[in-house]
Amino acid sequence: MIGLNDIEMVFGQGTSDENHVLNNLSLKINKGDFITIIGSNGAGKSTLFNVISGKYSPSFGQVFFNGADVTPFAEYKRAKWVGRIFQDPLLGTAGNMSLEHNMVITHKKGFKGLRVSLNRENREFFKKELVQLDMNLENRLKDNVGNLSGGQRQALTLLMTVLSRPELLLLDEHTAALDPKNASKVLELTDKFISQYKLTAMMVTHNMQQAIDYGNRLLMLDGGEVIFDVSGEMKKNLTVEALVKKFHEIRKTSFKSDEALLT
Repeated sequence: MIGLNDIEMVFGQGTSDENHVLNNLSLKINKGDFITIIGSNGAGKSTLFNVISGKYSPSFGQVFFNGADVTPFAEYKRAKWVGRIFQDPLLGTAGNMSLEHNMVITHKKGFKGLRVSLNRENREFFKKELVQLDMNLENRLKDNVGNLSGGQRQALTLLMTVLSRPELLLLDEHTAALDPKNASKVLELTDKFISQYKLTAMMVTHNMQQAIDYGNRLLMLDGGEVIFDVSGEMKKNLTVEALVKKFHEIRKTSFKSDEALLT
């Protein structure tokens, strides 16, 4: 479905501040994958999402969607395939607009025909979908989104994004800014919606237990490379301790290999 071939992302190329954030990274994302991604700060997680979404054009390499080379395509062109939810719950909704207007814009994919689209049928559809959030938002259609809590806004962003049926859903630490109760609720909804709408998704998290508990596949990034890729029963049987041990084993082996090249 999605392929990344030999991706390199270099910032400040040719300057004293040159920084290789992604290094010869190749990755195949299969339809229906729910991939969790872990890695320390600076590992390249958000940059990977920026390359997939089209926010950044890679310095080298190619990006493929369903066999087509979309490397030159800008972010707005890929937006019809890629849905992305960020850490900040304020980014996914328009706070100065009502809840129903936010939903209809996503539903109609734009502002055209906004007033016409807000008919009884659509309002009933929105109410039915909002019931799934269990936050009483189905009774607040005319309230400004700016009056909602951060957890409510992020849950609404999640619902609106999945209703747009993206071919790929990118979740960029989308629960990190929420309190534990709301984070747990949004994660529960995330898992439910991905299964219910049969979405392909990638989720960055700093919580290794979440990375193990959710999804069918886990990637570990370090130094702009995928150093560990595990799925199926092997993923289910992982523990946090085993993941930490694996990281140190891989890095130790890599360090020894680098030393051998230098001697």
